[in-house]
Amino acid sequence: MLNTSSKRTGTLRDVRGVMQLFAVGHRRQAWMGAGIAALTVLSGMALLGLSGWFITATAIAGLNVALAFTFDVFMPSAGIRLLAMGRTGLRYGERMVTHDTTLSVLADLRVRLFRGWAQPQAARRLLARPAQLLFRLTTDIDALDSVYLRVMVPVFSAMVAAVVTGIALAFVQPWLGLGVVCWLLVSGLGIALFVARRAARIARNRHHALEALRARSVDLVAGQSELLMHGRLQAQCSKIDAADARIAQADDALNHLESLSGMAYAIAGAGLLCSTLLAVAFLIEQHLIDAPVAAFCLLLVLTATEPFSALRRGAIEWGRTLLSVKRLSEPLHLANLPAVSLATVASSALIPAPVVQLSDISVHPDPANVTRPYIHNLSLTIGAGERVALIGHSGAGKSTLMALLAGEISALDGDCEVSTNVLMTQRTELFQDSLRDNLLLANPDADDAQLWMVLRKAGLADVVAAMPRKLDTRLGEGGLGLSGGQARRLALARVLLRPLPLWLLDEPTEGLDQATANDVLIGLRQACMERPQQTMLIATHIRREAALADRILRMHRGAIVADIRRGEPLFGVLLASLRQD
Repeated sequence: MLNTSSKRTGTLRDVRGVMQLFAVGHRRQAWMGAGIAALTVLSGMALLGLSGWFITATAIAGLNVALAFTFDVFMPSAGIRLLAMGRTGLRYGERMVTHDTTLSVLADLRVRLFRGWAQPQAARRLLARPAQLLFRLTTDIDALDSVYLRVMVPVFSAMVAAVVTGIALAFVQPWLGLGVVCWLLVSGLGIALFVARRAARIARNRHHALEALRARSVDLVAGQSELLMHGRLQAQCSKIDAADARIAQADDALNHLESLSGMAYAIAGAGLLCSTLLAVAFLIEQHLIDAPVAAFCLLLVLTATEPFSALRRGAIEWGRTLLSVKRLSEPLHLANLPAVSLATVASSALIPAPVVQLSDISVHPDPANVTRPYIHNLSLTIGAGERVALIGHSGAGKSTLMALLAGEISALDGDCEVSTNVLMTQRTELFQDSLRDNLLLANPDADDAQLWMVLRKAGLADVVAAMPRKLDTRLGEGGLGLSGGQARRLALARVLLRPLPLWLLDEPTEGLDQATANDVLIGLRQACMERPQQTMLIATHIRREAALADRILRMHRGAIVADIRRGEPLFGVLLASLRQD
């Protein structure tokens, strides 16, 4: 069992990893934002301290006619105006720099998160609970803005303010400066740590309740008919009410804790101010300082506690931030592992034949729950330029083998060498965008001539040409505006636009009528003829698709039981065993 200390160590290590994104990837911006924030605090302290000194000094000078004529009011007043305008400008600059830094880091985090989910096991585990995708990309990522905006910057500013206050007061009396610094650091940071510890569990509970509320609300809307038929509609509404009640309860607790922390900071500040007042009164009595310096000391101490009050919000949200860091740590760490990227695509395109080389491969669709490998000791070689059909009844292992070749899952054992490839599954993924942009996802550098060429090969050119806006036609969510067969052909056109050595096609003409399917198959054959080194593997139950191949692989219970090439006697027998559509 993992003990509490090891969990805490792991969490702090994850937090340091997030902080390193600011320190490494955006070091200059991060330090600039923290520096401007500290200068903003110092300018505010100097403004109030100088104003107090100036008001007190002018009041005393007004009591003496001779002193009134010799007192210089221009330099202090000019300094006050400069500090006032400078503080306003610094505050604006601080907001600009710190928020720009935070948004840049969060954008980088989202990219790293996507790369982490692109790993084989991570992607398939995420598909089992797709609701987590949106929650991780939005709420969990956004929660990390507290690391810099509400923790790193306020802590740095508060510590700088405490040290500068101590140095300034040390010129008056060293023991006064040392005492103020110690009190500010101990009380200011101590209250923040205490609040963070007390609020951690409450913030985590609120976060869990919010996630439950969203998930249950989605289930209610999406499954309203099923819930009504089974008599569970009221129960689902009760679950939503319960989650909302937990959120309200957590909000009340956090608001109460924030009020208590504000009161604690007020008491600590009042105690420090009273102590400083007694100290400067003693110094005036001893004729060590005059009244204007005493006013400067009091107002300086008064403003020195304000930066620590800014830590309250970060302390309240610290538990939520830790939870988000823990949830995101695994995919973020996976993002550091070797993954399929544009760089690997470009380099691996130079891999010589064979395109597929499997030796004693063992595979299971769910490596986390494997008891016995679904595919065991499988060996396969596919050379460049081959057109191969993969057949077998449902459950024979075709989809598992295709997922292995596409990199969606990893082999449990054996050697696997596969050239970069593109997989067309039975599920068509289209986006709410134009036809052109849906195609350009496969090849951003393609021109309109290339787009029309792949549309013709996919049997979709006439349909698109008849649309009023042609390639600029907007599609709805999920490809709304196209029929199922048209969406299928658009996905196939996107595959044809992808210049990779290996095409993996899972029943590419499923759902198409006979004439359209024949046009698509002719386009595929033409594309292979234009690119002699193009390798194609088709998983199919349909005779017309397998007839495109020069080699047929038959799978049964996770093993290849037949490997027949065109011209051999069994080739026609295997074709005849397939469904004619």
